[in-house]
Amino acid sequence: MDSALYRSTSDLHQSDNDTTSLTPSESKHQETPEHGFQRFFGSSNVFRLLGPKPDRPDLRSDLIIKNKVELLYESGLEAMSKSQFETAVICFNKAISLQPIQIRLYVEMGEAYLQLCDFQSAAQSYRQACYLDPEDTRFFHRLAFIYYLQGQCLYDKGMFLEALESFSKATELKPNFKSYQFRSLACLTALGRYSDSLKLVKQWLETDEQTADLFVLKARLHQQLSQMSLCYHSLKSALKLNPTCPEARGLLRQLKEAGEVCQQQARSKAVEGNLRGALVRSNTSVQYSPERASYYLFRGTLHRRLKDFTTAIEDLIQAIELSELVPEDALGERQEGTEEIQEEAHTQLVLTYNDFAVHSFSHGFYKEAAMLLSRAIQDHRDASGLFINRGDCFFKQGDLVFALADYQQAEELDPHNKAIWSRLAVIHNTHGLQNHKDRKYQEAAKQFSLAVKYNPGVSQYYENCFKAHYKGQKFDMAKEDAINNLILDPTNNQASFHMQLATAKGGGHVGLT
Repeated sequence: MDSALYRSTSDLHQSDNDTTSLTPSESKHQETPEHGFQRFFGSSNVFRLLGPKPDRPDLRSDLIIKNKVELLYESGLEAMSKSQFETAVICFNKAISLQPIQIRLYVEMGEAYLQLCDFQSAAQSYRQACYLDPEDTRFFHRLAFIYYLQGQCLYDKGMFLEALESFSKATELKPNFKSYQFRSLACLTALGRYSDSLKLVKQWLETDEQTADLFVLKARLHQQLSQMSLCYHSLKSALKLNPTCPEARGLLRQLKEAGEVCQQQARSKAVEGNLRGALVRSNTSVQYSPERASYYLFRGTLHRRLKDFTTAIEDLIQAIELSELVPEDALGERQEGTEEIQEEAHTQLVLTYNDFAVHSFSHGFYKEAAMLLSRAIQDHRDASGLFINRGDCFFKQGDLVFALADYQQAEELDPHNKAIWSRLAVIHNTHGLQNHKDRKYQEAAKQFSLAVKYNPGVSQYYENCFKAHYKGQKFDMAKEDAINNLILDPTNNQASFHMQLATAKGGGHVGLT
């Protein structure tokens, strides 16, 4: 046995030695695939493939996925045809998990969600379709429609803010589609956001064709904002485009009637002496009918009585312009009494200029007062009071030439007005004092004599006249002046002294005047 074991071991070593002693050509032959196959399987052909490897397309992974996706897609369409929309969503969702770049899968799944009224999921599906094919506008328009449906459902539930967001998204995707914009406007008005609504309508009027309906809509928004004047002008624009527009005419009629009621209330308050309350109602009437000349005339008169002269002037000028340029209102109805309104407005304007000038004069603004009176005189040159007041302004400014001219003009208009005479006397006396100061005694005597002529009851004028005559060595006339001065003021010692001087120089007796 030991010998046998020895032989086996020897044989093993022999085998090892034989193996290690193989030639190089034999080593290469052993490394070939065929040699390896024979070494392991011998001559058996059980595991040997006979001929070329067969083509099995049913075992390719891409084709398997494609077929599975197609099967799921067809199943989804079949489910939708049977109104089994939840099943369809499941089929399309599985197909998308296998092939997430097929646009039709997102489109059909979006339609299935839409049938289930799951607008959020439908919009998400169509957004993915838009992302995969941004050139196809159909997907964007369908997405806009989904947002529109979502917004309409939210609007019907009273969720106006959320609905506005959906309609806004729809408008962004399809900006030229007016229906979406109109729904946004409906949400804004339901939320009470009339200013934003008005901005939207103004934008339409600027970019789109102007229509009477748009102007009526704009007018109603102004009405909601209590902007009655703008409401009136919008309705007027609507009637220019469509003179028979019933909505515009009806709303204008309401504004006109409301304005008349407010005007009547204003007149009643003015009669009661409540000028502030009358002004409030008058403002409202002007807002309702901003082209009614009589309303501006009445309000301007109130402002004048309240001494708000600047505003009064603006209203009265507006009344004059409207009576001249707008003989008819927006409804085509003629305004009555336009000539009388125009005449009364001119009269009130002159009175306002005069009152404003008197107010300025009392506060020392003589130049401004003179300018206001000049405006009044342009409209009414036959009022002596205007020339008297402007002459006073010039006199206060030291402009005696213009003052004298105004007083003389006033005298021509009213030659028996003693107030004018007294002012002329002051002017001539002032001129005489200046001439006397310049040693022009003859000219001074003439001026003092005119002062005495216009106001012979002032003793100072006789005293001044005496001085001028005495300096001019006309002692007889000086003595006469002194006597008249003494008659007017018997207690005036200076007058007695002057008479003595004149008597001593002139000799003779001078009779009393």
